[in-house]
Amino acid sequence: MKSYNASLSIALLCLSGLATAEPIGEVDTVFKFIGPDHKIVVDAHDDPKVTGVTCYVSRAKTGGISGALGLAEDKSEASIACRQVGPISFVGKPLELREEVFSERISLVFKRLRVVRMVDRKRNALVYMTYSDRVIEGSPQNSVTAVPVDRATPIPVR
Repeated sequence: MKSYNASLSIALLCLSGLATAEPIGEVDTVFKFIGPDHKIVVDAHDDPKVTGVTCYVSRAKTGGISGALGLAEDKSEASIACRQVGPISFVGKPLELREEVFSERISLVFKRLRVVRMVDRKRNALVYMTYSDRVIEGSPQNSVTAVPVDRATPIPVR
């Protein structure tokens, strides 16, 4: 029982490092007679290691019967805008030069939407990119944004 609890604790700690999405809003794009409409959704993702930075990601969400059942594959297009929403500070260990901040399934099994943070040391900025990937083949479609950090606050990097 102790090893089960330890394994569960480790798994939860690993998952807690990824940000969770907070729905901001949505707009319908295609009316569906049966099931939810196709739509564009906007979610907010707080960076779990950088207090004061939030990323807003918009993406298509497939409706209809397959969308309602969770069987639809959402499109690969997404847009991202990250902004400073408070004083920037860094939580925990130094940042990796490239690190996944958020990942969400956008098809039943094979496709994921990802948000990656990169550190631009020369300009003291945090660069965020969103893209989707598949087990076999990903999409080159992506979106990028950057958040400048005051030079008085150096970004801690490994």
